[in-house]
Amino acid sequence: MAKVHITNVVVLDNPSSFFNPFQFELTFECIEELKEDLEWKMIYVGSAESEEHDQVLDTIYVGPIPEGRHIFVFQADPPDTTKIPEQDALGVTIVLLTCSYKGQEFVRVGYFINNEYSDPELRENPPTKPQFDKMTRNILATKPRVTRFKINWDDTNNTEEQIENGTNGESNPQQNGMEWNEDLELNDGSQEGSSLQLLGAGNENSNSLAMMEC
Repeated sequence: MAKVHITNVVVLDNPSSFFNPFQFELTFECIEELKEDLEWKMIYVGSAESEEHDQVLDTIYVGPIPEGRHIFVFQADPPDTTKIPEQDALGVTIVLLTCSYKGQEFVRVGYFINNEYSDPELRENPPTKPQFDKMTRNILATKPRVTRFKINWDDTNNTEEQIENGTNGESNPQQNGMEWNEDLELNDGSQEGSSLQLLGAGNENSNSLAMMEC
């Protein structure tokens, strides 16, 4: 059984200018104390054609984690535009939030992003070279795609769960953007009684993720 469950994610400052930081408010529950850190990553998919354009925007370590409910804001700078292929600057891409324990990724939350020019004239006639300072980033906050992986939470050599997940104890490899649909599962359930959900009530940038078994 998973020892950490993400219960809610709120996308802050959305829509926003392309160069504004990404901000996500995450709520998770820990069913028992974790003595080691949780590793959170934010990844921007630069191109649907190749994962070599993926950028890790930031990595943070949270821990040790006591039992109970925890809320924090994960903020990261925007991607390096020099690493984004010009043909992929506009349109739909993806931002990922992942969490790992002892080097094993156990959950991944993906959001579609639409990058477009705020000026209608530029939208109608986009310049040959992308002008990122004139773009707006809109995260599809109400439609997260969630993937869970079974991992070994304890120090014991519990290989049964690892084999079932096909990981053999290693983090699942990064998969490239537009091929994820068949592997990702849409989860937009709700959970009553969450303080964070009450804060996000009526907010289109808030989604409640049902308890996730990892």
